[in-house]
Amino acid sequence: MNIQKIKSYKSFVFLVLFISQYMTKTYSKKIFFPVLFLFIWCQSCDNSRKNIPVSPGYELVVEKLQDAIDYEIKSKDLNAISIALVNDQTVVWAHGFGYEDPKNLIPADANTVYRVGSVSKLFTDMAIMQKVEKKELDLDAPIQKYLPDFTPNNPYDISITLRQLMSHRSGLIREPKKGNYFADDEVSLKATVESVVGSTLVHPPESKTKYSNAAIAVAGYTLESVYKTPYVDYMKKNVLEKIGMSNSSFAPNKEIHSKLAKAKMWSYDGREFPAPTFELGMIPAGSLYAPVTDLAKFLKLLFSNGVGERGIVISPETFKEMVTPQFGGDYNRGYGIGFALSKHKGYQKIGHGGAIYGFSTQLSALPEIKFGVVTASSVDITNSITTKLSNYALDLLIAHKKNESLPNYKKTSPISRKLAETFVGHYVQNNASIDIVLRGDQTILVTDFFEVPLQKDDDGIIADGRLVQDAFKIEKIEDDLLVNGQKYFKKNKLKSVPIPKGWEGLIGEYGWDHNVLFVYEDMGDLWLLIEWIEKDKLSLLEGDLFAFPKNSGMYHGETLEFKRGKDGIATEVAVLNGPVFKRLNLWGSASETFKIVPTKSIDELRGLALNSSPPVEKQNFKKIDLIELKDFDETIKYDIRYAGTNNFMSNKFYSQAGAYMQRPAAEALIRAHQKLNLLGYGLLIHDAYRPWYVTKMFWDATPDDKKIFVANPQDGSRHNRGCAVDLTLYELKTGKVIEMVGGYDEMTSRSFPNYYGGTSEQRWHRKLLRETMESEGFNVYDYEWWHFDYKDWRQYPIANTRFEDLSIKK
Repeated sequence: MNIQKIKSYKSFVFLVLFISQYMTKTYSKKIFFPVLFLFIWCQSCDNSRKNIPVSPGYELVVEKLQDAIDYEIKSKDLNAISIALVNDQTVVWAHGFGYEDPKNLIPADANTVYRVGSVSKLFTDMAIMQKVEKKELDLDAPIQKYLPDFTPNNPYDISITLRQLMSHRSGLIREPKKGNYFADDEVSLKATVESVVGSTLVHPPESKTKYSNAAIAVAGYTLESVYKTPYVDYMKKNVLEKIGMSNSSFAPNKEIHSKLAKAKMWSYDGREFPAPTFELGMIPAGSLYAPVTDLAKFLKLLFSNGVGERGIVISPETFKEMVTPQFGGDYNRGYGIGFALSKHKGYQKIGHGGAIYGFSTQLSALPEIKFGVVTASSVDITNSITTKLSNYALDLLIAHKKNESLPNYKKTSPISRKLAETFVGHYVQNNASIDIVLRGDQTILVTDFFEVPLQKDDDGIIADGRLVQDAFKIEKIEDDLLVNGQKYFKKNKLKSVPIPKGWEGLIGEYGWDHNVLFVYEDMGDLWLLIEWIEKDKLSLLEGDLFAFPKNSGMYHGETLEFKRGKDGIATEVAVLNGPVFKRLNLWGSASETFKIVPTKSIDELRGLALNSSPPVEKQNFKKIDLIELKDFDETIKYDIRYAGTNNFMSNKFYSQAGAYMQRPAAEALIRAHQKLNLLGYGLLIHDAYRPWYVTKMFWDATPDDKKIFVANPQDGSRHNRGCAVDLTLYELKTGKVIEMVGGYDEMTSRSFPNYYGGTSEQRWHRKLLRETMESEGFNVYDYEWWHFDYKDWRQYPIANTRFEDLSIKK
């Protein structure tokens, strides 16, 4: 029973007891039971409003959809999904899955509120079209007719118009300088639009599609400026209320917050964190809050020629114009006015997707047969999943309509380790490259644009993750690879390629903790990882000015400029005339020792730890057999940081510089060392067995925001069991310690095993260390590239023996 139901049940029991006691004193029990029945009836009414039950005849459709959604939530580790199906003016079914609030186990339902991102654009554009059909606004007049001061640098002979802005043909930059997707300072819509004035058009108006949030912000601000009404209020009165979307808003309020799903962010390097909740300055482009039940009313509007619950919103003629391709586009792929256009099973499909911090939404409609679906998720950048589920829902509705057998949902399963190893490698085709790598139990496809797990289905090996669904089919042809039928040739990846002088000063992290811009070097080129998921190879223009790719990615055609300090290190990087990303100062170089300020004095920490006891474990463990690593192989080098003061707490914790491990783990480590010797490398040990009391000192000393880098003494560390080792590589020939992306014990994101930054050579060495250790039964820790746990760690108990006592036993 979930918490919400428990609370409801407790309230019910309390009320029954109260009424029962009250009745015995005042009224007859004849009154008690009708009151009780009324309460139960009210409770059931409340529960029925949370989800809309399936319409008769659609039970099998819903059964298959439920199974598909359950599968996606489980296989992709999603928080919540809500969905609504519409057939003309009937909501066939609306339901929530997973948890609206995972921490408190509050289930999602059809009235769970989601931030729907760019689906908002449809509402902004519809509001503009209301005024166009009344001839109060002119779609094709220069925008300066309504916003005289909106004068971005336009070197072309074509004026910007509302039609261009709403069909992504204005040539404006993607993001405004202020109030953009990244900035959390919540500036006004007016300030957002004014910041666009200093920009230069990326393309001539009407020449090509250039998706622009800035453009829709300008369109929305036109309403605010011309009609002297705040955009949020204008939209509520003229659009949302007319449609009947009473639970939706372009600004959060108490009711919105009470039902808003708790959303989750994620990244390639493995981090997950709660989604930020700040408001965008470009409200018209992506700030609508809505449950799927309200978005279902919008779908009904599309099927009723523009009539909402409270009257006409737009005319049939206006709606037709909105779903007509603009500026030479077509119905298969492109934009009308606001609506994205495509085909589905031979029918015209209209709609829009939405992605905003922690939320992903897909709204799709087939006007010809009046079927529609909206799917929303509360995990960031899961649009491939909401799109796949929405398309599947339409497939089911179409099959149901035609009395055909209902299709099955495409599911996948993990690839076996043995099969995955045959795919691992670096593959190239002309200037494009692909890597297939193993990360724990996952097989990852890494392309020049993104990365995604590989899974298997009945057709073979396909890409299937949160980011990508079904788009890539992988086949092995001898040593080479077929990717969607195109051949990629296997090739050894170089350790490094020389890079231009000074580029080291550009590499790093920029922006905000909630949205980090990574700048890194890969095979002699400078790359970006932007908005957590998109990789862009930059082209040098001159000095510190670089170009995004011309024809791919979210920022195609735009330029990027770095600014350096006197030391040559970049202090910021800006999309020209757009967002400015300040450098995030993680720490110094990888050769510097990371330091914290302990939360208590060392003496206090030590006294508390020595007077505490390890957790009691009730299990039959193997006998402890800790041995010194150098007793096996003297070429293993030591730099035992905790035996001195060169560590993150600047204090001595061990009485001697020893490195002990359980015998099977030590033997595996020696084998890894010997494999590396053949390649000219050796292992340098920083730490191995660690007494439990030291683990407690580390935990108690470390600030809460860095506790992912230390073990909780309540569970014990794998170091305490003698099955963990902290290490790095050194060069046999010179004895030089290899520089990795981040330093040992560094408590920043540079420590993550899959961290994207740094140079090719640093990541090559990190990968070599990991692959060698994993080949001998070790697994890397999620947040530390240097920490490896031996596979049998669970078979050994937590130990608290000090180093001086170990040496005596030896």
